[in-house]
Amino acid sequence: MPSEPLPILLLNGPNLDQLGNRQPEVYGSATLDDVVGLVERTAAGLGYGVRALQTNHEGEMIDTIGAARGEISGIVVNPAGWTHTSVALADALVIPEVPVIEVHISNVHAREAFRRHSYVSPIAAGVIAGFGVAGYEYAVRHLVTLVS
Repeated sequence: MPSEPLPILLLNGPNLDQLGNRQPEVYGSATLDDVVGLVERTAAGLGYGVRALQTNHEGEMIDTIGAARGEISGIVVNPAGWTHTSVALADALVIPEVPVIEVHISNVHAREAFRRHSYVSPIAAGVIAGFGVAGYEYAVRHLVTLVS
């Protein structure tokens, strides 16, 4: 009997716990619970489980990534504000054995100039931006094609 695939690690960075309340004109009305549910349903339909973390603490995210080595199939990450500021997060995401898909709910390229730079994008297998929370579903589907 084949073994079950390792779960997908879903990471959401600072302020994403405020989805549904914070700037709905930019981020929509879906909550973080809606996002996690969407990812879990999508992954389950493809035969994968999900481990989810949202944190406003960069060190917690980095520790979670380090502890997950060898225990996950891949990572879907919305680094939020750390996208543009965190070399440390980008370094933690360099795990050659698992692909990383970077997700942004808004189209970061149509916003302020500082949002156009990402420390994560150069190490990501793909970047999805501007599709609202549906981008998370697209990320999971693409991630599974990379690890299957």
